[in-house]
Amino acid sequence: QVQLVESGGGLVQPGGSLRLSCAVSGRSIGIYAMGWYRQAPGKQRELVAGITSGGSTNYVDSVKGRFTISRDNAKNMVYLQMNSLKPEDTAVYYCNAVLFTFASWGQGTQVTVSS
Repeated sequence: QVQLVESGGGLVQPGGSLRLSCAVSGRSIGIYAMGWYRQAPGKQRELVAGITSGGSTNYVDSVKGRFTISRDNAKNMVYLQMNSLKPEDTAVYYCNAVLFTFASWGQGTQVTVSS
């Protein structure tokens, strides 16, 4: 099992940027598939961006061209760079690590996009 701690959330104006970080401990993340999910009030949790152990990435359509997921296996870190933020990006963002059928989650970090 791994432990995940997210950071970097906050309040930002529309059009602004934030960089979320996910610090992982317990095991090396090199063989894990990593992802960022989000959950807005009254909505289901959705996958925002994922990155495989080989570095392949995928994004939900609503963030393509604005968000970038990356990983630093040497530091056991995963990042989500979020640009051109919109009010509809407001949610709690969660880091996720998957190895085979085992999934681990962080506690989440709040992102609020508002003027």
